[in-house]
Amino acid sequence: MKTLNNYFFFLNALILIVSCTANNKSIIVNFDNETNGKQWAIEEINPKLPKDWSTYEFLTFDIFASSTQRFTLSLHDAEGPRRIVVLPFQNAWVRASIPLIHFKERNVVGHDMAAIWKTALPGMCINFTGTVGSINNVDSISFEMDRPLNSPHIEIKNLQLTMNAQDSILSPIPVVNEFGQWIPDESGSSYKSLDELRNRWNEDDKNITSGNFEFSKYGGFLKQRVRGTGFFRTEKIDGKWWFVDPDGYLFYSLGSTGINPGISFARISGREYAYAQLPPTIKSTGTRSEENSFYTWNLTRRYGENEWIDKWIQKTVNRMDQWGFNTIANWSDETLCLSQKKAYVKNLYGWGFNANTMGMPDPYDPKYIQLVDSSAKAQCEPLRNDPYLIGYFVGNEPPWPGREDELINVILKGEPTPLQEALKTYLSKGDTPESRKAFVYETYDKFIKIINAAIKKYDPNHLNLGLRFGGNPPVELTKASSNIGFDVYSLNIYDYFIDNKLLDRIDELTSLPIIIGEFHFGTPGKGLAPGLAQTINQKERGVAYSYYVENAASHPSVIGTHWFQWLDQPSTGRFDGENYNIGFLDVTDLPYIELINEAIKTHERILDIHSGNISPTSQKAITQ
Repeated sequence: MKTLNNYFFFLNALILIVSCTANNKSIIVNFDNETNGKQWAIEEINPKLPKDWSTYEFLTFDIFASSTQRFTLSLHDAEGPRRIVVLPFQNAWVRASIPLIHFKERNVVGHDMAAIWKTALPGMCINFTGTVGSINNVDSISFEMDRPLNSPHIEIKNLQLTMNAQDSILSPIPVVNEFGQWIPDESGSSYKSLDELRNRWNEDDKNITSGNFEFSKYGGFLKQRVRGTGFFRTEKIDGKWWFVDPDGYLFYSLGSTGINPGISFARISGREYAYAQLPPTIKSTGTRSEENSFYTWNLTRRYGENEWIDKWIQKTVNRMDQWGFNTIANWSDETLCLSQKKAYVKNLYGWGFNANTMGMPDPYDPKYIQLVDSSAKAQCEPLRNDPYLIGYFVGNEPPWPGREDELINVILKGEPTPLQEALKTYLSKGDTPESRKAFVYETYDKFIKIINAAIKKYDPNHLNLGLRFGGNPPVELTKASSNIGFDVYSLNIYDYFIDNKLLDRIDELTSLPIIIGEFHFGTPGKGLAPGLAQTINQKERGVAYSYYVENAASHPSVIGTHWFQWLDQPSTGRFDGENYNIGFLDVTDLPYIELINEAIKTHERILDIHSGNISPTSQKAITQ
C-alpha cells in the first residue's frame, strides 16, 4: 500500500507541475469580513477561453483552499449570475471538473432534497443554487463567501473548458491517516499512534461529563405525570403540547439522528490513493451492501473486535443518560433501537418515492396500494407492541414542494405511467399554473392517505410523526397535511433559530404538535466543513445549540428537537460529498466537550422552559 501511495504521489505531483506551467493566470481570493469575494473578466484568467461555453461539458481547474468553508462560484453575463456552491477540501491541491449543466439547468432527479440539491466530486462537493440560465456569452467569473472565518483564501490555476471530467486529488498524498483524520490541517488534533489514541480513550472513560436528570425509564420527566396507556401518545395540557410516555410521564423529545456505528462511511472507490490505510470493508444497511468506515474501525480498536458492538451500545446509552438525551432519532442503529434501553423513532421506506419524478410516487398505479401495504406490514407489524417506539416518520424532505411546475413538466416529459395519464386527464380540463399545482397536492393527498392508512392498519399503537418537510414548506402543503392521518407535524430547519411566525402558522393550519427532525451547527477545521449553519468554534456550537433548542421549546406546539447527527461525517465526504463537523463525537469516538457541556445545561432546563416557568436563553452564538 505504501508503494502504491508513493506512485500516486509522484504521479499527481507531476500533474500538478504541468498544470502550474500552463498559460493560465493563477488567481487568489482572500476572504475576510470586509472583502468576501472577487470577480475577474474571463480574459484576465485565461485569454484562450471563449465566451460561449454551451458546447463544453465541464469547467475544469486546480484549486487549493485554506478552509473547508463553502464558497459560491458564479458565471456572469449581461443577464446576471449563474451560481453553484463549492465545498472544497482543505489544504490540498485538487483538480475539479464542474459539470456545466448545473449552471444551465436546475436538477430534477432525486428522491429527497439532499439528492436533488448536491452531488459529490472526487475532491469536493457541489451544491446547486437554482440560479441557472444560458452560458452562451460568459464574460466574467466570481468567487464569494458568506461569513468567512479566520481570513480563508483559495487559489485557482489552470482554469479551462473540457469535454471530459479530470477530477483528482493532486497533493499532498495521502490526506487521511489510519484513524480517519485529515492530515493537511495542522491545527487539528491528529493522533500519531494507536497508543496515543488509547490514552485519550482511557481519559474519556475516567472523566465523566454528566448532568442532573430525573427521567423515567422511557425518558419522561418524573416531576409530572398524567394518564399512561402503555405507548407514547400526545396531549395538549394547559395550552401546551407534550409527548406522554407509556407510563404517563410528560416527555419532550431530545434526540440525535445517526447514532450508528456504521453511518460514517467514507467514499473509497477510485480514491484509494488518498488514504494512508484503508479501513476494512463492513456490511451495511440500506441500499449500499458494503462500505468502509473509519469510525467503525476505531470502535473495534477501542472495544475489541469480538465484543465492540455490545460495548458501544452500553457506552452510547451511558452517554445519552449523562448528557440528557432521551431519544434515538432517525437513521440510528437497529440493534441499539431494539435494545429496550432508550425511546426511539423509526423512518419508514418503500413507498415508491421515485427519483425520476422528484420523489413523487405513483398512487394512480393499480399496484400502488399493494406495494404500500406490503411495506407497512414488513416494517410496522413487528414493532406494534414495542413500548420504546415513539412513532414513525413517513419519509424525509420531499424535493417537490415549491417546485410544483417543474414536477409537472418532469412527469409530462417522462415515460408513460398511470401518473402521467392521470395528469394529462386532469390538465385536459384546463392547463393553468393553478391547475398544475392543484394536481400535485391532490396527488399528495392521495398517496399520503394510502400510506398512513396502511401504517395504522399494521400498527394502531404508535404515533405517525409525519413526513419530515424541509425548511419552510408552502402553505398549501401545510394545509393539506392537517387531516390525513398525521399525529405530529415534522420539519427540518437548518438555521440559528426557528421563526415563531412559521410555528404559529403551522399550529393554526394543522392544530398538530410539531417536532423538529433535523438541525445542526459546525465549525470549519480538521478537514471538516461547518455544515449548514456555522459558528466560530466548538464553544459557540454549544451556545448555538442552547439558543436553538431552548427557544424552540418555549413554543407551546414544539415537542421535540432532533440534532443531525451523533458523529462527524467522513473528512473526504459521505456518499453525496458532505463532510460536516456536526457530531457530538469525532471519528475517533471522542466527544466535543464544549458542545456537550452547553447541551447538558439546556437539557436540565427544558422541562421548565416548555412548561413556561423560565425563559429560554437570549445568548446567540458568534458565527463570524
